Amino acid sequence: MKLRQLVLAASVVAAAASSALVSTAAFAADAKEQFFPVLPYRTGAYAPNGVPWANGYSDYLRLINSRDGGINGVKITYEECDTAYATDRGVECYERLKGKAQGSIFQPLSTGITFAMTEKAPADKNPLITGGYGRSESSDGGVFKWNFPLMGTYWSGADIIMQFITKKENGNLKGKKIALVYHDSPYGKEPIPLLQERAKMQGYDLQLLPVTAPGVEQKATWLQIRQARPDYVLLWGWGVMNSAALKEAVATGYPREKMYGVWWSAAEPDVKDVGEAAKGYSGLVATGLGGKVIEDVKKFVHDKKQGTGPADEVGTTLYNRGLVSAALAVEGVRAAQDRFGKGKVMNGDQIRWGLENLNMDEKNLKKLGLDSVMKPLSTSCLDHEGSRSARMHSWDGKKWNYVSDWIEADTAIIKPLVKQFADKYAAERKLTRRTPADCQS
Repeated sequence: MKLRQLVLAASVVAAAASSALVSTAAFAADAKEQFFPVLPYRTGAYAPNGVPWANGYSDYLRLINSRDGGINGVKITYEECDTAYATDRGVECYERLKGKAQGSIFQPLSTGITFAMTEKAPADKNPLITGGYGRSESSDGGVFKWNFPLMGTYWSGADIIMQFITKKENGNLKGKKIALVYHDSPYGKEPIPLLQERAKMQGYDLQLLPVTAPGVEQKATWLQIRQARPDYVLLWGWGVMNSAALKEAVATGYPREKMYGVWWSAAEPDVKDVGEAAKGYSGLVATGLGGKVIEDVKKFVHDKKQGTGPADEVGTTLYNRGLVSAALAVEGVRAAQDRFGKGKVMNGDQIRWGLENLNMDEKNLKKLGLDSVMKPLSTSCLDHEGSRSARMHSWDGKKWNYVSDWIEADTAIIKPLVKQFADKYAAERKLTRRTPADCQS
């Protein structure tokens, strides 16, 4: 297992006193530091997509130290443990890092790792932020006290894609054929219940086409698509699987204009090797572009030679997703401080309360410089998702362009599914739903 402490150079360590990232070695000596464990994957088949997310995440933590002097004066420390997107390594990393603080926010960046950590987090009192991934039913805070699938679950994402396609078809999908090409893992299987529910409602035929990880070999899958000729293909891939799918679509003559990806299948690494041939392919994006926070990262981090990755990566799709994920964690700690003491280090229980009481409205987002990269978000004891909207953007051969406004997931369809699956989870583990008193704790 590759363990990295991201004080990337001696010059950064030396600059710690002037708001650079402080090394984790200093953590035990100074109680005024909040520890953030980071579980990225800079190695393995999924590194091309994992790296920009990790760089955005790290750069934002550096920004908070450099620009703000920490969270109300509490400096941030963090340490990376590379999971290579493997569940067993993710669990090893969790076990290795969990003892570095009295409760910390973990972001697994993997649905498989999330499933494993969901069983461990309650006893360890470590909140899990799974922004845009993980267990879809964990939006129900009444059962999943420590899980926070902020900014949208896979059921929300699948619903938004189907809304977009339904509108394109003038509201009628009866008799249409929809194929789901998905990573054969917990991640890829997550949207299936929502798509099946919508198929019952809307009368379309759903074809499920699993792809064995890592997804380089897809010829058999696309032969089935060539034979079935579905009206639309939904892509639920990650890493090399996405570009491989687009290349196979080109080879089999399937129109890219009829392909739609989830937010983890519609970023720069997914299309750059396909280029013009991927023109017309569209996918979800839950973050925005540019704005003050991006300018600040350049000014306070990269211009000081403290950036984690290349400067030209700042502002790209997955980089922004990582940046926003870090911002959600920071604001969870800030909200906890508002109740339990500004300028103090927060423990796991306090951070969980903070994440359960986020109020990132337009005014607050503007104050933080985040209004350009994310939509307002508000959580509660029972709603751990906070917001559930995304836009569709389309590849023109050189860049991504928005082709829709923000689309909100239909909670009338999703809520019954969430309750059904959350109740099932609770029954299997003999859990009781949280009481109003527990919601105040």
